[in-house]
Amino acid sequence: MDFTLSEEQLMIQQAARDFAQNELLPEVIERDDAQRFPSEQVAKMGELGFLGMMVDPKYGGSGLDTLSYVLVMEELSKVDASASVVVSVNNSLVCYGLEAYGTEEQKQKYLPRLATGETIGAFCLSEPEAGSDATSQKTTAIDKGDHYILNGTKNWITNGSTAGIYLVIAQTHVDKGHKGINALIVEKGAKGFEIGPKENKLGIRGSDTHSLNFNDVKVPKENRIGEDGFGFKFAMKTLAGGRIGIAAQALGIAAGAYELAKKYAKERKAFGTEIANHQAIAFKLADMHTQIEAARHLVYKAAWDKDNGSDYDLSGAMAKLYASQVAMETTIEAVQIHGGNGYVKDYHVERLMRDAKITQIYEGTSEIQKIVISRNILKG
Repeated sequence: MDFTLSEEQLMIQQAARDFAQNELLPEVIERDDAQRFPSEQVAKMGELGFLGMMVDPKYGGSGLDTLSYVLVMEELSKVDASASVVVSVNNSLVCYGLEAYGTEEQKQKYLPRLATGETIGAFCLSEPEAGSDATSQKTTAIDKGDHYILNGTKNWITNGSTAGIYLVIAQTHVDKGHKGINALIVEKGAKGFEIGPKENKLGIRGSDTHSLNFNDVKVPKENRIGEDGFGFKFAMKTLAGGRIGIAAQALGIAAGAYELAKKYAKERKAFGTEIANHQAIAFKLADMHTQIEAARHLVYKAAWDKDNGSDYDLSGAMAKLYASQVAMETTIEAVQIHGGNGYVKDYHVERLMRDAKITQIYEGTSEIQKIVISRNILKG
């Protein structure tokens, strides 16, 4: 494996870095305080092609590889994880799910709007009683011949009120268990589809997170993704790629905190010299740098596996598990290096610390990643 970036990848990385500094950094603290969705910035990311990075150009996408997507996620997440999670969900879950498993008619109808940012998507799996357990869905989609009647509640849905297209996982044949689950495309504005209040979160506060209620929503049969009963496999295959995006987000949060801590340590003086010259601080920076580089290699390896057609279930889970741990540990240390200033919002690291925690929770908690990893290493 050669992780030397191509000229095109370096240009994409720089474009994302410039966008993060010029478009996301201004007012990022204010957006976090107000829990304000970055609508203008998301629209600009659509114009730059960040919302459909791996989508075939014939459907309006950029046609890029997974590594390029990871590079963009890392740079955006260094500054604003609330914005980068929109990129993650739209690319890894919604666009990927539709392009990989949708019909040609579904691709033609939905992908151009999603890939260009005309609208954004949401992936609806989590439920109040089931979390991310796709085998325990309480939301039902009852077969009525040419359509389904959808009932149930989904929660913790990213882009909950701002999305226009929702991929909803629901149980059709209860007696068949996970083999009776379907994935349905639901458009905003459907009769009986209600959006609940916005969640007041610890971190990624600019992200638009809501519960969704489906009350006798009529969904045409042509909006089902895959064959009858394919929903569970669809969710599992889609989430496997989603882990790579979240791993890249965690990597970016860690790298952003490290860069701020290093800069601060080289400027802040204590006991007659810059604090970076004190071994206690220098060793913290050394550990942070080493852990971030290790996480970066795991994330790049998972992206490489996906791009080369290899099984990325294991590598994606390892990348997500380790990168999220590094994000949490690094941001805590970044706050510590800043001392009292680290507890102040103006220095950004307290926000990155709050944002880091979610990377250990969504797309499956750290404990779920360990289940995925252990099953992969113990099988056969």
